[in-house]
Amino acid sequence: MSDTDLPLPNLDGTTSPDDFTTDRSDSGPKIADDLEAVFDVPVSVSAVLGRTKIEVGDLMNLRPGAVLELDRRVGEAIDIYVNDRLVARGEVVLVEEKLGVTMTEIIKAER
Repeated sequence: MSDTDLPLPNLDGTTSPDDFTTDRSDSGPKIADDLEAVFDVPVSVSAVLGRTKIEVGDLMNLRPGAVLELDRRVGEAIDIYVNDRLVARGEVVLVEEKLGVTMTEIIKAER
């Protein structure tokens, strides 16, 4: 076991070195290479700054620089969706003169 591998407790709260291996087989800890099969699976990620309702005619008349009033205030958390499911909340950040999103809260889904 390496210094970065942490033993997990048994169900009774104890740990045993015999319960763990450094082998990366199916029963061992997973690494990024084990996930290679899902790297090409397409997902849709959306960062929602806010919402508004607008009539189609007004939408068609929008021009660059137009301002829309959203249902959120400046500084409020944005919602982050993956495949139309809310998974996190975050905030807009500026990274090397580009806008980005940082996650500040992971939403646990009820199943």
